[in-house]
Amino acid sequence: MLYDVEFRPQAVEDLDSLSPEVARRILRKVERMCDGLVGDVKRLTLFTPEYRLRVGDYRVLFAIVDKRIVVYRVLHRREAYDA
Repeated sequence: MLYDVEFRPQAVEDLDSLSPEVARRILRKVERMCDGLVGDVKRLTLFTPEYRLRVGDYRVLFAIVDKRIVVYRVLHRREAYDA
């Protein structure tokens, strides 16, 4: 299934705060997900948003809405799951 990607404003801010190399690597992995959720994707239990993509020490937190991947946050793993 093909997906479109939408970045929420907070996710854009998160990417802007990262080094250009790390941000580029994360964006490449997100683009690859458009062709069917490839990569280290895991469905999260009792957590919103529902999915995470692991890119090294960073986690891309996203949900699937219709045929869109909505990226909410891009955080370091130690900050990603804080309630």
